Amino acid sequence: MIQYLIHPIKLLFTPNKKFYLLLRNQLKLTPGKLKLYEIAFLHRSASISFYDGTVVNNERLEYLGDAVLDAVIADYLFKKFPRKKEGFLTQMRSKIVKRANLDILARELGIDYLIVSKTHRNFHKKHLYGDAFEALIGAIYLDKGFKKTRKYIINYVLKNYINLEELLSKETDYKSRIIEWGQKNKVIILLETTEEYTEIEQSPTFIAHVKISDQLLGSGSGKSKKEAEQNAAEQAYYCVITTGQTTTIK
Repeated sequence: MIQYLIHPIKLLFTPNKKFYLLLRNQLKLTPGKLKLYEIAFLHRSASISFYDGTVVNNERLEYLGDAVLDAVIADYLFKKFPRKKEGFLTQMRSKIVKRANLDILARELGIDYLIVSKTHRNFHKKHLYGDAFEALIGAIYLDKGFKKTRKYIINYVLKNYINLEELLSKETDYKSRIIEWGQKNKVIILLETTEEYTEIEQSPTFIAHVKISDQLLGSGSGKSKKEAEQNAAEQAYYCVITTGQTTTIK
């Protein structure tokens, strides 16, 4: 009976009641330190600056959440696939935490409606949604500790929103596939990567292009050079196998 009284009583002393209810009903979370979760959805473009020079946004929580998420997923896969080698486990973890996948996951969780941002939400290279999801994990960790964060990721996120069977059969290393195809067909695959900075983001966005001679086959962006190259290679891969411009990659 007591557990049914806790939430209403707590709600009376919670300043942002609407946000509190969204976390409970939409994300299945009962926050202790509500401010942590408010910061988790505060994008850099909407940062709050204080008189002492302190700037508050979700970047620090994103950094923390990224590390916690990696640790939880690594531990989960290690125990779920006891006979698999390191290469398989690394690839599976990469599939789960791939930035584009986290963006989709965040939308499915409804995080896109909670983000406070002054930047264009359709500007995908900023990864607003995936970054906010990682920041959320960071907030849960600081609020609840590692054990409860792990339980939330595995029992709620993984079991309800991640299809491991589908990921097992999904190709992710498109860069290697493109390079192997080039070697097999005796053509030179050129990967060009540059860095871009915006007024809002201090960290760079990487832009990659995949070319055969002067023919552009794919372009991609990412928060790291590796991510940008994989995204560009993926586009090139599907360009090749769907348009028939060159021999199908096998």
